[in-house]
Amino acid sequence: MPRLSPYRRLFRLPGTRAFTAGNLIARLPMGMFSVSAVVMIAGTRGSYALAGAVTATGLAATALVAPWIARLVDRYGQARVALPATVIAVFGSLSLLLCVRQDAPDWTLFASYAATATTPNTGGMSRARWAHLLAGDPKALHTANSFEQAADELCFMLGPVLAAFLCGTFFPEAGTLTGAVLLLTGMVLFTTRRATEPPVRAHIPGKTPLRAPGIPPLLAVCLAMGGVFGATEVVTLAFADAQGRQAAAGAVLALQAAGSCAAGLLYGAVKPSGPAAARLPRCVAAMAALLTLPLLAAALTGSLLLLAAALLVAGMATAPTMVTTMTLIQERTPEGRLNEGMTLAVTGLLGGIACGSALGGWTVEHLSPAAGYAIPVTAAATALTLSLPLFLGSSSNRFTKIPAHH
Repeated sequence: MPRLSPYRRLFRLPGTRAFTAGNLIARLPMGMFSVSAVVMIAGTRGSYALAGAVTATGLAATALVAPWIARLVDRYGQARVALPATVIAVFGSLSLLLCVRQDAPDWTLFASYAATATTPNTGGMSRARWAHLLAGDPKALHTANSFEQAADELCFMLGPVLAAFLCGTFFPEAGTLTGAVLLLTGMVLFTTRRATEPPVRAHIPGKTPLRAPGIPPLLAVCLAMGGVFGATEVVTLAFADAQGRQAAAGAVLALQAAGSCAAGLLYGAVKPSGPAAARLPRCVAAMAALLTLPLLAAALTGSLLLLAAALLVAGMATAPTMVTTMTLIQERTPEGRLNEGMTLAVTGLLGGIACGSALGGWTVEHLSPAAGYAIPVTAAATALTLSLPLFLGSSSNRFTKIPAHH
């Protein structure tokens, strides 16, 4: 399998298999928590609008807290910051579980889920390790970024299936409980692998990534793309529930992630053509076009099987788009602030997911699940519009890596 040889070369580096194993365990819950919360809250309180609003609040809180956590990670190291932050997040998940189980007032659900905002950006920390290990080798770093995006999609593929299975087979809170255990276990394994951890800089020079040239427009693109993911998840759960097949929702969402995972691995095995800023609008345009397939399948056929197939195809544009976006973030983030820069990108995604989740829940209740699939199409079209200035700016080569002494 010559196409996979770049990945074999990655994992010949000492320590890479160990930190990747721990990171994957810690990342799996990111595909579980929101689905588990929606199923748990909607099943108990009978409202997808409330479930969507609670998850949106948690994501919005994460958008505010995550950059601060990332800055501490860059300054004091992954092991010293990520593990205590994870413990706080786990307590937030357990609090949500107890509040739902004890029929506590609605406001306690919002407060508990907001406490999970301290969850570290595990994907960002892993990407920072690859950037440290592969400094000066852009081709290998492209492969590593593609692997990390495929890992994200693998977690989103397996997470919803596992969450739906646990909540449906055992008890509604089983998905949240299992996710909390996996998050803490994986983070312990990841942070104890110190040999591959990037060096700590007590005094980081340079400006914040938020003020770096080219970063704000990228964050706007991430915000719009997050709307795609948040709306798709809530709308798909509601669509399956409306057909009396809620347990199948996780598998349907998993197919979308499977398409993205496969595309990400293939994308990482080939050499990218042209600068990342020129590739991004093409990737986003493909995403916007393919997202019309789930809308047509839901609106014209009402078939969950056809919807699943449409989501599988639509997902194939996700990983290349995200890999290209993260490559641009790495290129334009000031030296010594890589984890903070990538976390800002994730923050933009989370903010978009929060908006998409809330809007998706509202649309499902006031219009129909099928109508909800118009939201991801609109969000992708918005991302395309926002990405065009990045392409135009790349032609003048205005954006370059910012050295640490600036």
